[in-house]
Amino acid sequence: MIRLAPIPAGLPATVPFVGPETLERQSGRPFAARLGANENGFGPSPRAVAAMQAAVGEVWKYGDPTSFDLTQALAAHHGVRPENIIVGEGIDGLLGLLVRLTVAPGDVVVTSDGAYPTFNFHVTGFGGALDKVPYHKDAEDPQALLDRARKTGARLVYLANPDNPMGSWHEGAVIEAMLDRMPADCLLVLDEAYAEFAPAGAIPTIAPDDPRVIRMRTFSKAYGMAGARVGYAIGHPDLIAAFDRVRNHFGMNRISQIGALAALADRDWLAQIVARVAAARDRIAALGAENQLTALPSATNFVALDTHRDGAFARRLVDALAGQGVFVRMPGVAPLNRCIRVSCAPGAELDILAEALPRALSAL
Repeated sequence: MIRLAPIPAGLPATVPFVGPETLERQSGRPFAARLGANENGFGPSPRAVAAMQAAVGEVWKYGDPTSFDLTQALAAHHGVRPENIIVGEGIDGLLGLLVRLTVAPGDVVVTSDGAYPTFNFHVTGFGGALDKVPYHKDAEDPQALLDRARKTGARLVYLANPDNPMGSWHEGAVIEAMLDRMPADCLLVLDEAYAEFAPAGAIPTIAPDDPRVIRMRTFSKAYGMAGARVGYAIGHPDLIAAFDRVRNHFGMNRISQIGALAALADRDWLAQIVARVAAARDRIAALGAENQLTALPSATNFVALDTHRDGAFARRLVDALAGQGVFVRMPGVAPLNRCIRVSCAPGAELDILAEALPRALSAL
């Protein structure tokens, strides 16, 4: 018989997200509009595509285990030292490494009920104890997170700004004040996956050597490279150096490293993407209003549409849209799950949504 170690032996088999490919296999047909995974359907920089294509012939080489060139470029981009940067296999991979580094079995980790479930997956996978606080007015609640962290002696506090799945955000000053009230020996995990889409005021001013926080960024969203799996973290050099104790030193794909370096340098393309996403947010909000759904304010590349019903209704709507070839998702926890979440996308896919949404609502 297969014998598992004690922690995984006590866990259920869990898939945080059912991928659209799985749903397509189950239905026997592809989605006509892929609007559920918060991918950037506008695509990566053409310069990044060209750089990756040129690198294919050297895929026989391992990626640079230090991600040296990309680390140097990211440090220059953010005005920090290379010692403040760690590159990894997306934010998901870095979150797993961070939990492994900092959370012993039984240690408490505080997050929001309904926030990013993959982080929770890592915490339970390493034996941590999750303690959750509710959202407040469809946004994560910094004060409630702090209060719970003090009460439980938490090792980590997770906060996404801007937030997934609601698209809400806090001003940077709120995050800065939160840091000043963090309990001793507690680290703020600040997930900034959607930072490029956020208003300038939402990005806090934090010294790169601040030991109270680690900031997570990605090339999956604004840079349109979700499939390349490139993320990075900014933090105190001692914490960043500790990743070398546990990380997969050959985990970074060589082609992805080269593509991310080219994408980072193409500022004009990034500006175009931010503008296109903003226009798509407006259109999704308008489509919602035409169908008696209310768009929540969003600083991301998706829009949460309030159905004004409950989670059961929203689930039926998600399924009805899937039946018409439109892939969307919904938050998993009440009262957030009254909404459906629609990713920004090119006009042709939103045209499909515009036709499918009233039909789906009518069918319900």
